[in-house]
Amino acid sequence: MTYSKEAQDRMQKIQALKDAGVIVYANNYHGKQDITEVQSVLNEEWKVKESDNLMREWASWDFQAAGRIMLSRGMGKLLFAKIRDHSWDIQVCFMKGLIIFDTWKEKVESIVIDWEEKSAFKIAEKYCQVGDYIGVKWDLFYTKHGELTIFVREFQILSKAVRPLPEKWHGVQDRETIYRQRYLDLIMNEESFERFKLRSKFIKTLRDFYHQSDFIEIETPVLGNAASWAAAAPFTTHHNDYDEDFFLRISPETALKKATVGRFERVVEFTRNFRNEGSDPSHMQEFSAIEHYTAWWNYEDNMQFTEDMFDYIFDHIPELSREVMVKDKNGVEKEVSFQTPWTRIDYIAWVKEKSGIDVSLYGPEDEEKLRTEIKKAGYIWEGIDKQVTATMIDYLYKKVLRPSIVGPAFVYNYPKTMQPLARGNDKNPDIVEQWQLVINGWEVIKAYSELIDPKVQKENFDAQWDALAKWDEEATSSDDDFVLAMEYGMPPQSGWGMGIERILALLTKQDNLRDVTLFPLMKSDTNEEKKKTTNLAVVVLNKESKLADWQKLNTTAHLAASLAARKGKILFDIPLSQSADSVSIPMNISDAIMMKVASNWADINTLEAEVHKSETCEIYPFTREMLQSSDDRLVDAAHRKKAMRDIEVLGVIVYGEKKQVEKLTKDFELYS
Repeated sequence: MTYSKEAQDRMQKIQALKDAGVIVYANNYHGKQDITEVQSVLNEEWKVKESDNLMREWASWDFQAAGRIMLSRGMGKLLFAKIRDHSWDIQVCFMKGLIIFDTWKEKVESIVIDWEEKSAFKIAEKYCQVGDYIGVKWDLFYTKHGELTIFVREFQILSKAVRPLPEKWHGVQDRETIYRQRYLDLIMNEESFERFKLRSKFIKTLRDFYHQSDFIEIETPVLGNAASWAAAAPFTTHHNDYDEDFFLRISPETALKKATVGRFERVVEFTRNFRNEGSDPSHMQEFSAIEHYTAWWNYEDNMQFTEDMFDYIFDHIPELSREVMVKDKNGVEKEVSFQTPWTRIDYIAWVKEKSGIDVSLYGPEDEEKLRTEIKKAGYIWEGIDKQVTATMIDYLYKKVLRPSIVGPAFVYNYPKTMQPLARGNDKNPDIVEQWQLVINGWEVIKAYSELIDPKVQKENFDAQWDALAKWDEEATSSDDDFVLAMEYGMPPQSGWGMGIERILALLTKQDNLRDVTLFPLMKSDTNEEKKKTTNLAVVVLNKESKLADWQKLNTTAHLAASLAARKGKILFDIPLSQSADSVSIPMNISDAIMMKVASNWADINTLEAEVHKSETCEIYPFTREMLQSSDDRLVDAAHRKKAMRDIEVLGVIVYGEKKQVEKLTKDFELYS
């Protein structure tokens, strides 16, 4: 590990304190009050003294707080600092000559450090740094600016920080740092800290709702013998003792349903699931979910239960609004109202209306016929030639119907071939009793009436084996142990599942599931130095704008400057070079910049949507208004008068990992 000059200075201070007999890493701090508890005396003015009275009469109250130093500034004989705990911030004040330092071994007014007598005030000033944890005691007063402050009589060092915190005013903005070092994000970005507190409250509220609805929460295995019950590729691991491969669960469904065979009528699990599929802002291989199974219900009962659940959530979490602006998968934002009841959409009828294809007519044996019909209707996607009927129907739905749904909407009446777990409808054998909750194109919840006939279930499993044999990675595998349990009799029931990150991202207006995941999985970073990624910037000019040559250069220059302003020093491998006679030569940025041309605004709009799906690339625009004025206030005022579709984008700059940028911009011609 490498350390900056400041970190090395901090380590020297830590060692000096230790050599002087100070315990700099405490094992407790009893009696701490939350800062919000200390601040609660604001409602009892008589407990807050004037500073002159405090020093004349000494303390009448003994407040005790602890937290991380976020700010420190000296003012002659006074030292002001701001400390932060989990609840809030408060200012503390040290006065020269009135301070006692608790070393954890003794309380002193001064101590010898590095062969020099240091007063307690000097220790607070020079040895208590931003990022350190300290404990403080004494009374409250108002400064002349009216800020509630703890006047410190006694303090202790609780934990010294070796590394300095990020720069205060900008917080932590780099996405990789946010995800890889979430603790820095939580320290510096209040909005992030509050969002994860909200996540905890959201899950607790859900648990409360389930408990009052008479559900029993159970736990089921993460490792299993079969990779069943969801359209996703599994993670595989090896059990050394058994010398056998096992699968990380895609879903806890089989175990939960076995519990209903064993007399549990309402079961729920707050689960971690694992699906070995692609990563993007809307998908993670490891994620949190809730699944429940309820005897005696069908899928329509679960619709009502879901509406009741969300009414309960909004009633008990005032931080959440029932009216939410939600971006769809192309970044288009629409207002979604969670007022109940919600819309109901017939899957088969609406897909037919949108595409002209009646998907209920196609069974497992009709895959070639369906593939031909889909292509004939003008739809194509990667992998279609290897997919079986069920997977093709799902992809067709995602092409023609899902993007148009604002919702929340229950999409129901799925073709029988779509879901091997769901129960067929008694009146119409071509459909299954399944629904999904869709919110502006996002699938949030899936529920269905459960198939409880073991013979039919076994037949469906056999059909899935055929799909696996044809290399359909999303086909599910057989589970004989589950069929065995069904043969002992399984009660009629309905099952339901919801991804926690997906719904939280929508409700808190986050574009990436990792922004509601405390410590998302990242690629390993094993080098001592942060690995250097080869990046590329591509300026794409809009040919439709008919710019003069000077305007093209102006647009390109501003986009490059915009990138530099946002990325700063990270664009440099080596900021400075030196000549043989020791003259410093400022280096250029290490990342290349290319110029390309788009035929029209629609192509740039499509590019922007694709970039937003990428985790490794960013895109910034340059508009006609930016070309016409250098006054940001005038530009902002002009933008605010127009919808985005009416703002002329002269060009964009795409920046990120080289291979990804090249892939995103490969269809644009080079500028010449």
